[in-house]
Amino acid sequence: MPTPVESLRLRLVDQVRRTFTDQASGQKPVPPSDEALFEKDTPIRKVHADLVGMMTGGVRALLLQMLHPEALQGVLDHSNFREDMHGRLQRTARFIAVTSFGHRDDAMRAIERVNRIHAKVGGMLPDGTPYSATNPRTLAWVHVTEAQSFLAGYLRHVRPDMPGSEQDEYYRQFAVIARALGADPVPETRQEAEALFRELRRDLRSSKESREIAQLVLRQRPENAPPALQAMIGAEAVAMLPPFARSMLHLQRPVLTALPARAATWGVGRTLRWAFRQT
Repeated sequence: MPTPVESLRLRLVDQVRRTFTDQASGQKPVPPSDEALFEKDTPIRKVHADLVGMMTGGVRALLLQMLHPEALQGVLDHSNFREDMHGRLQRTARFIAVTSFGHRDDAMRAIERVNRIHAKVGGMLPDGTPYSATNPRTLAWVHVTEAQSFLAGYLRHVRPDMPGSEQDEYYRQFAVIARALGADPVPETRQEAEALFRELRRDLRSSKESREIAQLVLRQRPENAPPALQAMIGAEAVAMLPPFARSMLHLQRPVLTALPARAATWGVGRTLRWAFRQT
């Protein structure tokens, strides 16, 4: 019979898995594989294993992506984001888990599935410009915002002293997935990522729709997740945004709630790492 502490640990693990797994459809958590695309204990698996870093980074990435006209229009035209935001975030989390930790064959099937979906996504921007979800430059923006944001969440909440060489290795590893999805160019170092981010920033536009989606993202309340925790994650994500993005999205940098939010997410992160027996 498990001890009270072990029972608490198991309940936490089960609650997290119910949040990120579609159990109603019979979906199971992704088991880590010895034949994954990436070896154990390498940077991408360390970064993508931390839940708080990934949640804060994931929200940051979504906010940045909605400033890109093509990425935004694809969501508006081809997604039920407003009606099933939790389901969309759940599917994104599943993709990251499968490609980071699952068997390489499962990872490649997941990538091929996304490529097939992207091939059907396209249309016209409000100014009449055609767009496609297979545009390598748009995919490059989606990738660089995710890579920078996930790593920023990890550095902020887990390991601020992560060596630069390991950060560069993280970009090199994540580039494998980005290229398989058709992104181009793809950064392989921190410096390349910063340069690409600056270049692609020229493509961004502020709009009523981008601000609306940003508010929806920040108000989302996934099932089984405490509302207070989600509010803190949103506050942390906004604090992590570059100033220009907050301005374009009409968001204010948290001031009074900044330290409590950071302290809370730091504490939750430690608790979850304990529950999942992560070092």
